[in-house]
Amino acid sequence: MAETRVLARTEGALGHLTLDRPEALNALDLGMIRDLTAALERWRDDPGVHVVLLDGAGDRGLCAGGDVRGLYEQIVAGRPEDTGVFFREEYALNALIAEYPMPIVAIADGITMGGGIGLAGHAAIRVVTERSRLAMPETRIGFAPDVGGTWLLAHAPGRLGEYLGLTGASMNAADAIHTGFADHLVPSDRLAELAASLSGGDPADAVRAAAQVPQASALDAARAWIDDAFAAGTVAEIVQRLRRRPEAEASATADTLESLSPTGLAATLAAVRRARELPDLRAALAQEYAVVLWFATSAPDLVEGIRAQLVDKDRSPRWNPATIADLDPGTGAAALAYRPRTPLWG
Repeated sequence: MAETRVLARTEGALGHLTLDRPEALNALDLGMIRDLTAALERWRDDPGVHVVLLDGAGDRGLCAGGDVRGLYEQIVAGRPEDTGVFFREEYALNALIAEYPMPIVAIADGITMGGGIGLAGHAAIRVVTERSRLAMPETRIGFAPDVGGTWLLAHAPGRLGEYLGLTGASMNAADAIHTGFADHLVPSDRLAELAASLSGGDPADAVRAAAQVPQASALDAARAWIDDAFAAGTVAEIVQRLRRRPEAEASATADTLESLSPTGLAATLAAVRRARELPDLRAALAQEYAVVLWFATSAPDLVEGIRAQLVDKDRSPRWNPATIADLDPGTGAAALAYRPRTPLWG
């Protein structure tokens, strides 16, 4: 029997889901996705459950992301289309969370990245703590944001979505609330008290009673140079604008971009900007699904990025193309134009 990685239990009117893989920062595999989905489907029709709490075991984070090593193994084995199984079920779970008929309270305490954003970022009530670090770091492995991340990025203020998506920069609690990735800051030492109070009335009131006002967002303070640079039309032009800015942070950001996958950057920029024109989260997930399979079948940087970061761990990816200057100008459009053999919905 497979080891259970998700704890699902009811506590009065509360359905409580805990990701229970702390040794791997609660990273998601397909079994965990299926367990989460099964519990939510079961409780959706349970008249005794009125609110759902989602959190992670351990004190290091809610979820560090998805099982990209499994993705790597499928692609290098010559089965890139098989990766669609994982993503179809993960994205269906993301949509289920967003559309759930009762409140889901997600506690994004500690590291919450990639697939963790797909769980917490679409919940009805999204809680962060002083330990929270949220990010969509996919460009660092030659990939692009998914799990509905492009939808969240597209609706962040100004050009913060492009900045966060391209750089993979992490957000603290104040930044996450400012950008629309979270709703409330609750101190970590009050989380147990909050969980105990959720089934006794309106969960929104319970969260507000435990919440504190966050400090000012550093991202908001940096909007002048971020909005100026990341409004440029292409990745190369963004880097050029960053180099012309007087802020030290702008120059450092240019350095970061020049170290990342040019293909991943181009696909990310195109996907975030297209997501601003899409009608809803499901449309954004469908777009991301196509981009994911384009990477799996057509772009070598995804396999190379996973190899360098997680398999060989040499931290020296050999991107193809190697530099932003070598990018084909049609790369972003090609990623968006890909049509999977099996559609995400229907």
